[in-house]
This record gives sequence, structure tokens and C-alpha cells, in this order.
Amino acid sequence: MQFPEYRSRRVRKNENFRRLVRETKLSVDDLVYPLFAVPGKSVKKPINSMPGQFQLSVDYIAREARDAFELGIPALLLFGIPSKKDEQGTGAFAKDGIVQQAVKRIKNEVPDMLVITDVCLCEYTSHGHCGILEKGQVQNDLTLEVLAETALSQVKAGADMVAPSAMMDGQIAAIREALDENTLEDIPIVAYSAKYASSFYGPFREAAESAPQFGDRKTYQMDPANGDEAIREISLDVSEGADMIMVKPALAYLDIICRAKQEFDLPLAAYHVSGEYSMIKAAAQLGWLDEEKAMLESLTSIKRAGADIIITYWAKQLAQLLKK
Repeated sequence: MQFPEYRSRRVRKNENFRRLVRETKLSVDDLVYPLFAVPGKSVKKPINSMPGQFQLSVDYIAREARDAFELGIPALLLFGIPSKKDEQGTGAFAKDGIVQQAVKRIKNEVPDMLVITDVCLCEYTSHGHCGILEKGQVQNDLTLEVLAETALSQVKAGADMVAPSAMMDGQIAAIREALDENTLEDIPIVAYSAKYASSFYGPFREAAESAPQFGDRKTYQMDPANGDEAIREISLDVSEGADMIMVKPALAYLDIICRAKQEFDLPLAAYHVSGEYSMIKAAAQLGWLDEEKAMLESLTSIKRAGADIIITYWAKQLAQLLKK
């Protein structure tokens, strides 16, 4: 098929033709909406580095959940910022912890909304690292016990799914064992399997108040230069019992999303992270980009690469656009 017999432009000449042959289509069913829960009442604190996003008290987060559900968004991903932090991150697994409170309120008011909880310690520790420290070093195996306790606490509060993000070796197996031993074998785990030590997390650290107080997270998060390692990490999580797998961030790692989709027969999530959101927001505010078009192009690329699920701060905006 060569020019002039074949003319590709024939099926691109107007929007109806383009719609008819479009290969990748975004759907509200693809979306997970991340939210940040904080103590207090009637709190809606703007996150300066993430325009349009807020830290929300439990009452407001329930309203936001209802709004999202009415737009057709099927799931939320919850993060919590406690009133107090300590060396052990005890707020992560407290029975009345901020995430546990938020889960209960959402499930009470919007029972059909799927609630996924992030399982990590960085928001809860005074030092900002994702695990328990000894002599300034993150202790992998000690952290596993706390992560398992945190996941169990969140599920007992009503979480439908847990998402371990600490990148500790063996975390999926530890959480799976804890859930199964407590007759919670039906609770799925979505594993942050390929989570890179990325510069694109900057705005999130303001939102979750989770910046490390010293050092960095390169000893447990992945080197951005490595692709084969991501496949090994995912393989380990799958062998330990992960029900879904995740790549984070998304836009800088589309090749990893594509490889993971080709190599693993599990639902694949991609986290379109804070920095990927904020850089488009900032450029749009300066008039350098059309925000809506850049949003659609970015999220479409993530789905085209192979993601079944997209975790994005644009979930509500995209859902409203798709509803039109």
C-alpha cells in the first residue's frame, strides 16, 4: 500500500472520522483519584505546589468522595497526615488514625466507592523515611512488621484494597500473610512494584508533609536508569501475592509500563504523579500550554503504553470532560 493508492489522511479529515478510528480511548472507569486527609473539621487547605488540590479534613474528604462517585470515578487512593509524628510512625496503624477515620467516614457516606489506602510510613515518621530507623539506616525487616500492622488496621477500618508503597523487600508477602491470617484473604493488594527515586515527587512531599529530614530514598526506591530491575521487582511482588502491579511515575517511565504490560498478566496501574501534574499546571498558568489538551495527551499516552488503571490528580477534571 503506497501513495497515491493509499492516503492516510482520508480517515483524519474531520473529527468524526478521527473518533471512528481512534485506537486509545480514555474512560472514567480507568481512574483512581488521590486524596490527602488531615485532622480537624472544615479544613480545605490548598497545596501551593499542586494547584487545584487540597489537604482535606474527614468531613470534606467524604464530600469530595461523593462528588467523585457521582462523576463515575470508581476508586480513591487515600494518604494521611497525622497531627503528631514519631520515630516509629505509630500514627500509620493507630485505630483512630487519620486514614482510618477517613476510610470509615467515606464508607459510611459513599459505601459503593472503592477506597484504596497507601501503606507507607513516610507521612507518619518524624524523620520522613518510609521505614523504621536504627543508627540512621532504614531497617527492612523491622519495617515489614509495621507495614503489615498498618495494612491490617486500614482494612479493619473498611479499606477495600491496600497499596504498599514503602519499597521494602518482602512487603507484599508480609501484608498478604497478615491479611490471610485475619480471614481477610479477599482483600486485594496493588503493589507499588516499580517505584523510582524520582524528582517528580517534589509537590507530593509538600502535600503529604513527608520530605525526608536527612539523606534520600535511593537505597530503597529504584534508580531511574534501570529497566530490567523494574521487571525483577514486579516479578518478586507477583510471586509474593500481588493482585495488581504499579509503575510510578508514569510519563518518564512509559517504556516500563509497556514492558510490564507485555510481561505480566495482571491489571497494571500507573501513577501520574504530582510533578507530572504540576509542571503542566504551571505551564498552563503562564499561558505556555493549553491545560486541557496537555492533560488529555499525557493521560492518553499512559493508557496507550499499556496502563489499565491511571492514578491521577486530574481524575475529577477528566471525568467532567468525559461526561460532556
